[in-house]
Amino acid sequence: MRHQKAGNRLGRNSSHRKALMRNMATSLLDYERIETTEAKAKELRRYAEKMITLGKRGDLHARRQALSFIRKREVVAKIFDEYAERFKDRPGGYTRIMKMGRRTGDNARMAIIELIPGEKEKKKGKEKEKKKTTAAKPAKVVKGDKDKAKEKVKKEVKKKVKKEINKKAKETSKVKGKAEDKDKAASKKTERKADKKEEKK
Repeated sequence: MRHQKAGNRLGRNSSHRKALMRNMATSLLDYERIETTEAKAKELRRYAEKMITLGKRGDLHARRQALSFIRKREVVAKIFDEYAERFKDRPGGYTRIMKMGRRTGDNARMAIIELIPGEKEKKKGKEKEKKKTTAAKPAKVVKGDKDKAKEKVKKEVKKKVKKEINKKAKETSKVKGKAEDKDKAASKKTERKADKKEEKK
């Protein structure tokens, strides 16, 4: 019977399993998000959250315990500096597992395990969304502004109509002037012809 035996063996012996969890915990705490099988993700959650709890404790002994498990000093520094501040008001539950489809080949269930974003990051995301929505919404127009806009449009239309009328009047006056000049020239020609005829007589 396997009563009171926590954890999953993952088909490995204890030393192999411990090395696997150390590597995966280091990667998760470094990149904040990794893709693996569902069984490994569930097993990894225990170790990753324990490391973050050590970071929140913040004393020298906790740092040495983290260094004995995590393989990179930079990641340990990140746990104690960044994650401890991010999760200071959160009593556990620092990771989440999102199930994906099955892997082609061996049909294994895949999942993504990632660290939950802090409250500051959530607020930043909400502020960005608000800015986008406010930029997309058109500005509200007040009734007084509407009336002013209508009056402006009417004035502009009147100006355009007046300009067109003046242009037409100028064109007609030019045409009339040309016609009068032609009539005068024709009358002068007839007068000259009449004078020439009289002289001949």
